[in-house]
Amino acid sequence: METLLSLWLPIVLSAVAVFIASSFLHMVLPFHKGDLRKLANEDEVMAALRPLAIPPGDYAVPCAGSMKEAGSPEFAAKLEKGPVLFMTVAVRRTTAMGLSLSLWFLYSVAVAKLAAWAAGLALPVGAGFLPVFRLVGAVAFAGYSLALLQQSIWYQRRWRTTFLSMLDGLFYALLTAAIFGWLWPR
Repeated sequence: METLLSLWLPIVLSAVAVFIASSFLHMVLPFHKGDLRKLANEDEVMAALRPLAIPPGDYAVPCAGSMKEAGSPEFAAKLEKGPVLFMTVAVRRTTAMGLSLSLWFLYSVAVAKLAAWAAGLALPVGAGFLPVFRLVGAVAFAGYSLALLQQSIWYQRRWRTTFLSMLDGLFYALLTAAIFGWLWPR
């Protein structure tokens, strides 16, 4: 059994590698350019929503306040009439991404620590590259990808967007697994 302290180098190095790889995937390659679509009447929608001063948060429109209301004919009529929305109202901020990038790096460290913990429990010192790669890769893939499915299942996020993000997660998991396999204590 390995301790997290003895795995600090692959934890940090894999988080740095994932951070760099994700920057490359999102800024250089064209795969994610279609993830979000622009409304043709964006200015009008923004002008209509602005006076409502909707606080930041996640919303559904229409939104039933209870299961009883969700089954009512009035709620069914609202759904039928549309539009039906799932939306996130974000905090207004500049285009600076410092906070998001910092949180993404910390998340990558957390995924690497979880993978290190699982591998440290299951694998001995001197384990070969392949067993380390498989276990760390599976845990890292779960950390980077599996929860993304919920957004398409429950909130109708486009499946294309979800699968592309999961493909990113697979790449991050393989990168993490390779670094752990390479740096596993001998």
